[in-house]
Amino acid sequence: MKALVLSAGHGKRMRSSIPKVLHPILGRPLLGWVLKALEPLNWEEIIVVCGPEGSVIDFLKDKGVKTVIQQERLGTGHAVMVAERELSGFAGTLLILYGDTPLLRSETIKGLLDHHREKKATLTLLSAVLEDPRGYGRIIRDERGRPKRIVEESDLKGEGSKEINGGVYAVETPFLFKALREIRPDNRQGEYYLTDIVEVAYRWNEKVEVFFTDWPLEVLGVNTRLDLSKAQEILRGKIAEKWALEGVTIEDPKSTWIEPEVTIGRDTLIRPFCFLRGKTSVGSNSVIGPFVEIIDSQIGQGVRVDFGCHIEGSFIGDYCKLGPFTRLRPGSRLEEGVKVGNFVEIKNSRLGRGTKANHLAYLGDAEIGEEVNVGAGAITCNFDGKKKHKTIIGDRVFIGSNVSLVAPIVIGDEATIGAGSVITKEVPQGSLAVERSKQRIIPNWSRRRK
Repeated sequence: MKALVLSAGHGKRMRSSIPKVLHPILGRPLLGWVLKALEPLNWEEIIVVCGPEGSVIDFLKDKGVKTVIQQERLGTGHAVMVAERELSGFAGTLLILYGDTPLLRSETIKGLLDHHREKKATLTLLSAVLEDPRGYGRIIRDERGRPKRIVEESDLKGEGSKEINGGVYAVETPFLFKALREIRPDNRQGEYYLTDIVEVAYRWNEKVEVFFTDWPLEVLGVNTRLDLSKAQEILRGKIAEKWALEGVTIEDPKSTWIEPEVTIGRDTLIRPFCFLRGKTSVGSNSVIGPFVEIIDSQIGQGVRVDFGCHIEGSFIGDYCKLGPFTRLRPGSRLEEGVKVGNFVEIKNSRLGRGTKANHLAYLGDAEIGEEVNVGAGAITCNFDGKKKHKTIIGDRVFIGSNVSLVAPIVIGDEATIGAGSVITKEVPQGSLAVERSKQRIIPNWSRRRK
């Protein structure tokens, strides 16, 4: 088997400079959803027909597919014609589908191909019966019930069929390219319609089969931003349903955003208005949210991430507590039992087991040991205007409030830094460092001001 994905359409109704198939749903482009649905099947080759835009070709570079460029967009039939050279010598079954059908399921594709083989068909169409078939081409049958043609909605002349064309075809390749030479652009769009091969097959008395999906929504093609939002809502609901059945409590699925590559452990609670994006993993027995965004991060078990936290590209060990209003920027690593509180920002830093930074701190480019206490308002001064520098803090260090550690600097184990200090030199193990100007009292100051 080979698969041919047609992805060269302008997508004019999207009203966008971005190619239609690259518009994302839950962080994954439309074309990415289609390729994911193809993944479980055993393909000899997957070919994608795309337009000349470099962005689609760039997206496909590491996807293990072959690309064919359709310079002129003269319809879906023409898109298949431009792939004929790549299919030269191939005489097997070709699956043809579109790159803008993100709801299509692997099991439906497999069912279609199995049906095609069992019936020894030349051409098999995916179909569904819809109460409201507006926007879809219709399958028209003869008096014996055989499919004889597909009529695009713009070319309908009173045919009242509710049996729609799902846009997925299993076809024997030798027949396909002979049939394509028979079709003409005699329609309102002036295009070569791939669907016209159904009428050719009927005239040539080839066996045409129809395979019905048990979930009609999966044939939804995305042509407008409204279609995009509808498909996204459906997929978001399915992902939330999947995790609920896996033992995750999602308090409000309608306000929760979980992207497809996220993993979540059993007995974790996801509170409302949470966004789990990219390749995020959350361990078991954790509580996330509400109003939390986590991107490409690993969250351990028994972790609590409270209101208003933002975490990206970070590792959070077991039994940590974050928030409310904590920000972890890329490269942050919190070991087991770390507590990071209100308005603390961490960037490219590691905090050892049991370390606490409970309020109003900034820790950037730092290596911090175990059981360290970081006081309110403490910061690492890691940037000198040209370069970033590292701060190293040993185990069981006490850093007072409003301390500035000017990197590069090393603070030894069990050292203490007095509140309000600006530390610019190494602090030896077990010592106290205090740097502040002498307090001066001027009596009767308020009276003199008056």
